[in-house]
Amino acid sequence: MAFRLKLVPDNTSFNFFRWQWLTFGVSAAAMVGSVLVLLVMGLNFGIDFKGGTTIRTESPTAFEVGEYRQAMSDLDLGDVSITEVFDPSFGETKHVAMIRIGTTDETGSVTPAQLNEIEAALKTVDPQVAFAAVESVGPKVSGELIKTALYAVGAATIGIMFYIWLRFEWQFALGAVISLIHDVLLTVGLFSLFQLRFDLTTIAALLTTLGFSCNDTVVVFDRLRENLIKYKTRPLLDLMNLTCNETLSRTIMTAVTTGIALTAMLIFGGDVIRDFVIAMLWGVIVGCYSTIYVAKNIVLWLGVKRDWSKPGPSEKAPGEDIPAAFRDAP
Repeated sequence: MAFRLKLVPDNTSFNFFRWQWLTFGVSAAAMVGSVLVLLVMGLNFGIDFKGGTTIRTESPTAFEVGEYRQAMSDLDLGDVSITEVFDPSFGETKHVAMIRIGTTDETGSVTPAQLNEIEAALKTVDPQVAFAAVESVGPKVSGELIKTALYAVGAATIGIMFYIWLRFEWQFALGAVISLIHDVLLTVGLFSLFQLRFDLTTIAALLTTLGFSCNDTVVVFDRLRENLIKYKTRPLLDLMNLTCNETLSRTIMTAVTTGIALTAMLIFGGDVIRDFVIAMLWGVIVGCYSTIYVAKNIVLWLGVKRDWSKPGPSEKAPGEDIPAAFRDAP
């Protein structure tokens, strides 16, 4: 006997819009809170956006960040930030530090002679330390990267809105774009609140999140359009609930399988891609939420036209296939 895993039972009848004002209010509050956190705390820009030099050190013995900082204090390097990197996969013989040196001139990079001085200074407190990677970005390049990243996110959002407008109606496009803005703001707010590193890989995660959220939204919108054609006299709220229940299994299965893969990357992928994976995981969660409780709420309030096609002679009576829980919904 074959075993088939079911995360969602067949023929569900959840009333997703029973608390529509509350859920949308929570979303609006979260967006406003994200903006406030961003304005107050700012972002922990990585080397891509901030400019300067990042040195990744590795040592088989434990070290103290204060000792590293004291050893480099006499080198006149300007703004220096040293953080220890923790990862369960490192083991007992791998200790990693990230040293960020701010831009000191137009080139924004530390010279080879300065690198030798830094290494020599660190070896006085940790003779076994080694430089695993060195990255440098000038201030001009970092400024261009910020603008390019903003253009990429903006262009993706506008392109998605235009596509959904052509495929459906302007109400659907507006709902989808507001849900995408919701996803981006909440992800950026998370990075600002916990001061996670925000760099080009985070922008890649944001763009991937936009695509994931848009795909989920389009699937539900497409089923909603079919139900609008099939049941012309039923209230829009009933059809919204019916559509969300019909696509619930697909939404949950997609989110869970994606989450399993991302969780494995988070645990075993190391600190290099950790911030990228966190952005992706958070994006999957808020993307599934916003598909129903942001995009669909907007469409519900704006209303849609109901004349995509004429009823055929074989069309079932209005409400015949709608679960009983929705037939008398207010």
